[in-house]
Amino acid sequence: MNTWLITHPACLEHDPGPDHPESVDRLRTVLSALEGSNFQFLQRQEAPQATIEQLARVHDREYIERVLASIPEQGRYMLDNDTVVSPASGEAALRAAGAVCLAVDAVMSGEADRVFCAVRPPGHHAEADRAMGFCLFNNIAVGAAHARAVYKVRRVAIVDFDVHHGNGTAAIFEGRKGFFYLSSHQQPLFPDTGDPSKNRRQNIFNLALPPYTSGLDFRPVFQDELLRELDEFAPELIFISAGFDAHYEDPLANLRLNERDFGWITEEIVTIARRHSKGRVISALEGGYNLDALRRSVIAHVSALMG
Repeated sequence: MNTWLITHPACLEHDPGPDHPESVDRLRTVLSALEGSNFQFLQRQEAPQATIEQLARVHDREYIERVLASIPEQGRYMLDNDTVVSPASGEAALRAAGAVCLAVDAVMSGEADRVFCAVRPPGHHAEADRAMGFCLFNNIAVGAAHARAVYKVRRVAIVDFDVHHGNGTAAIFEGRKGFFYLSSHQQPLFPDTGDPSKNRRQNIFNLALPPYTSGLDFRPVFQDELLRELDEFAPELIFISAGFDAHYEDPLANLRLNERDFGWITEEIVTIARRHSKGRVISALEGGYNLDALRRSVIAHVSALMG
């Protein structure tokens, strides 16, 4: 089993500020965790920069130009109240999206079976024409569109277990045939989207969880509802928006999962991938803001990807 880790030093240079939750220490923690002996067989690759053509499959060209033009030569610039860019943010964002495109190339060529993209800034809140929630470009969406455009993948699934609903990914793919976005998230919580009553069963599935849901309560509903939908879709390729902020130690939300739950989620997704998509799974880092919980969760997640 060949599992890749894709990252780039530029992703460590994106600096939204010393008190910002989406700090460089998050990625440092992730990369340090994956230096352990259990991960010696990970194939480590550097992320290329996404091209404008790749980004423009899911983002408006005017928006892409506006984001890149907003990168300051020094200091910081706020795109909104939460989303901040610094001089290195443009390259970091291009590398983050490029990592997922490289992951697609790797699994579709057979060079890799599964890939974890350890990148930042995250992506799942970025809409076609709007940055928000710490996100500039929608990394997973860019990769999913790359799979369709280049490799003609007919059925693409995106599973998002970040505690926040991936409003950007949902908006980008809603109604687009052959894409299926499935999210489990806390509700109510930012960004106040993802209401299950608005599920469009053809390609959007929202599993909203009340605050303080434990892993014991989470697992049966995730399996009976979200995983059943994923299995019935029979995806040819599975992407994961891997946010670890549903952990009980995370400061930005109120779910009560632990690292063992993230390992279990990943194992279940890999099982479905083996059944339908030749085991091909591509995961990209989204949230997770308690560093020790993030470290343990990433170890569990990547270990399951390698299994």
